[in-house]
Amino acid sequence: MDWDDDRPKPKRTVTVGEILDTHGIAELEERVAALEAEIARTRAEIDRKRKHEAAAASLFKR
Repeated sequence: MDWDDDRPKPKRTVTVGEILDTHGIAELEERVAALEAEIARTRAEIDRKRKHEAAAASLFKR
């Protein structure tokens, strides 16, 4: 038994502009899923900030 087998493998990071022809189909699908998750997370943050901005604007509109 190798002690390294018990360690969790680090998640691969997605780099925009990375060369894709060296990746297999499974890796590319994982990449797409990671990018879609990041897009959703970013859009949620934009929505949160817009709501905060609108609330602040309505407070000072009186």
